[in-house]
Formats: sequence, C-alpha cells, structure tokens
Amino acid sequence: MEPERLRKHGHSRAHDLVSSLTQQILLGTFRPGDKLPSENTLVREHGVSRTVVREALSKLQASGLVEPRHGIGTFVMERQAQAGLRIAAESAANVRDLLELRIGLESQAAALAALRRDDGHLARMRQALDDYQDLAAAGDSCIEADRRFHLLIAEATGNLYFTEMLLQLGSGLIPRNRMALAERSGAKLARQAYLANLEHEAILNAIRRRDPDAARAAICLHLSNSRDRLLAEQA
Repeated sequence: MEPERLRKHGHSRAHDLVSSLTQQILLGTFRPGDKLPSENTLVREHGVSRTVVREALSKLQASGLVEPRHGIGTFVMERQAQAGLRIAAESAANVRDLLELRIGLESQAAALAALRRDDGHLARMRQALDDYQDLAAAGDSCIEADRRFHLLIAEATGNLYFTEMLLQLGSGLIPRNRMALAERSGAKLARQAYLANLEHEAILNAIRRRDPDAARAAICLHLSNSRDRLLAEQA
C-alpha cells in the first residue's frame, strides 16, 4: 500500500509540474525556441525529485510543447496553427456575442481562481493592474495589461484549458474596436479605462479574499458593463 501511495503522490506532483510549465508556455513566459530550466533547477524550484521532473518533461514532449536536444537541454517548440475558434470582433453583433461567451467562461474561471490562487498569482495580477493604471494615466493603450490580467485569472485556476480557450480568442480577447475608439475619442476612452479599472480591482479583491461567489459576480459585472459600454459607443 505504501509504494502505491507514493506512486500516486509522484504522479500528482508530475501533473502539477506539467500544468505549471504548460501555463508558462501558453502565456509566453517561455517562448518558442526558449530553453527550459535545467533538471536541477526544476528540482530545486518545485521541490520535486528528478523522476518527477523527467516524467513531466516526457509528458510535455508527448503533447508537442517541447523537444529535448541531446546534451543541450529541453526547448519550447513552435506551436502549430490550430483550426480553432474564428473570432471577428469588428461589428457590434460580434462584440456582443464575444463578450457573452467570455461572461460564461471567465465567471467560472474567476470563481476557481479565488479558490486556487497563490501569492504568486496575486502578485502578477497586481502588477498587471498597476501597469494598466500607469498606461491609462499616460493616455496610452491599456490593451496588453488588460489582456494579461484576464489570462492571469485563467492561469490561477490551475486548469490549463481555461488559458487555452482564452488564447484561442487571440486579439478578440480585448475587442479590436476598442483600439479604434482610442483614436476617435481620448476622453471617452479614459472614462472607459477608469470604470474598467474599478471593476478589475473588485475582481482582484474577491480573488484575494478567496470568495468565489464575489469573484464570479465581479467579473460577470465587469464583462457585462464592458459589453454595454462598447455597444453604446457603436450606437
């Protein structure tokens, strides 16, 4: 019984390491062509055995995310184009439909993030919102920081499929017509950024408190308001 328990524990640790490395690859922390940390580094940073590290790297290789190069290390592979969702967020109808999809997906992600997040997740979310505020104050585009915040919520779920689904939306994750609005009306965009920032803070506070119901409600309100603001501008 004891060896069986240990085997299950080792498989669980390998799964956790696979999930962590996969998230970092999907989010771009490790980019195509980058060399992953050495076995020794992974053992030290994740507190696992070499066996666990090797099992995790083997699973990443099998999934097509990395390739080993003899005597050099393990490298992130270029991801093949997938026949995924076809997103077009140019029209008012497309913006509405896209945000309705995100409300369902991200409400559950926020609730899970509130239950599963760690201090590292909170720190990265906080940095994304600080960057968002700095960019908004300078009158610059907040799109990258906005996108990063939502992807970090998905990462905090510990379920890589949430991240994968949001990445499938591509640039549609933050509708492109928001960029056009920035060119047309700086004052209106600044107001939108201010309101969105208040909503982002409410989401982060709920996740920090480990309150899944509040996190779900906060992100639902944020995305519903984003939809209404964007559609009002289109009218």
